[in-house]
Amino acid sequence: MSNESNESNEIEQKKKKIKAELDKLKYEFKIELPKVIAEARAYGDLKENAEYHAARERQSFVQARIGQLGQQLAQLNDIDLSSLPADRVGYGSTVTVISRDTDDRVEFTFVSSNEVNPSEGKISLSSPVGLALQNKTVGDEVQVVIPTGKRTYYLEKLVTLHGNELEKKAE
Repeated sequence: MSNESNESNEIEQKKKKIKAELDKLKYEFKIELPKVIAEARAYGDLKENAEYHAARERQSFVQARIGQLGQQLAQLNDIDLSSLPADRVGYGSTVTVISRDTDDRVEFTFVSSNEVNPSEGKISLSSPVGLALQNKTVGDEVQVVIPTGKRTYYLEKLVTLHGNELEKKAE
């Protein structure tokens, strides 16, 4: 399978996952929640009706989540694989950097803002580290200002979304 197929499949899998959640939430919003709200409304006094208020809260949450997922899907649809760098840090890249301050090696994967999970090393390109490393390549050094202070990182290894792997050991 070609690299372009792998990239496309990865993005298509993300789209499929989002669409599945979106379909489930739309069904809940249009079919299930109106029934629950109508049933709760039948209990009478809405001021002290916990079931009614819980259903309305859930309705608000589901509506917000539908909007959020729609936006994520639109962002994925806008990704032009040919515009992503094949030899520099960009969306979908996984990098290994060495902290010049501590000699620690850290791996980051650059994901969309909704996939960010720092404990798993998944960060956004709009984060301080992401902004510093964006469009850099192996062998480059960057300075990053983070909440704990200023850090200098050496970009040792880069694997792009295209599957290209570049590496240059630190001197």
